[in-house]
Amino acid sequence: MPTDFKTIGILGKSSDPEIADTLKALYLFLKPRYQVAIDPISAKLIPDFSGSIYPLSSLAQHCDILIAVGGDGTFLTAARAAAGCHIPLIGVNLGRLGFLVDISPDELLTKLDDILQGKHRQEQRFLLRTKIIRNDQIIHQETAVNEVVIHRWVTPSMIELQTTIDGVFLNTQRSDGLIVSTPTGSTAYALSAGGPIIHPALNALLLVPLNPHTLSNRPIVIDGNSEIKINFIKTNEINAQVTCDHIALPDVLISDTILIKKDPNPITILHPENHDFFHTLRDKLNWSSGYHF
Repeated sequence: MPTDFKTIGILGKSSDPEIADTLKALYLFLKPRYQVAIDPISAKLIPDFSGSIYPLSSLAQHCDILIAVGGDGTFLTAARAAAGCHIPLIGVNLGRLGFLVDISPDELLTKLDDILQGKHRQEQRFLLRTKIIRNDQIIHQETAVNEVVIHRWVTPSMIELQTTIDGVFLNTQRSDGLIVSTPTGSTAYALSAGGPIIHPALNALLLVPLNPHTLSNRPIVIDGNSEIKINFIKTNEINAQVTCDHIALPDVLISDTILIKKDPNPITILHPENHDFFHTLRDKLNWSSGYHF
């Protein structure tokens, strides 16, 4: 069944001018049937573009669907831009690994036509909402698709953290930091740090310590509805940073509290009909190489 999309947004990888051919082909394909909206940098890469141009901060508000053209980093940017707008996302992979962007340029037009005709698999992924609390006031908040990371910054010393889950003390740790990951992010930084892969359909959160001083401090999976509170142990001054995906939050102080919880607004991803998470793992992580079933 054809979808009722009227305006289709495009967000390209701003740092890669080599995406121009893909953007042009995508625009020429969409132009006869849909209104097209695009970010200013991508618009410059398309000759004679005559659609609508909006800044990234408001692009998703003017679209019925948003297509991210690049790698997983571009998709993360698109997902944060679309958070709260209740529009689906499609990922076109021009990057390297690409767990989130699952359409290659050589099959772009065929797969995209199928998706826009209603032949797709729909999947919801939840995001994290991070708040920095200072003197009982929220001084900053940000969303993350993959993970929130508290890590040491421009210092050779470890940082000391205290973590509570829904008001219940979990542990204290001396380490290079802590990753709080969604199932989506379990194949990103958390995986590099030794965390497990979590199926994206699970309602779970993953806590992975970064180079802990105590080797028995291991990753732990908790309920996805949990509220995580992290404080710094006030034994000495710290130099730490908090990042949401690749977005750095303002400097944190030793007295600050970091609250992390599931964002109430999930994102929706539209995949080709043959999308399979386990196939993606085998392909991207080179599992079962040489075996065919």
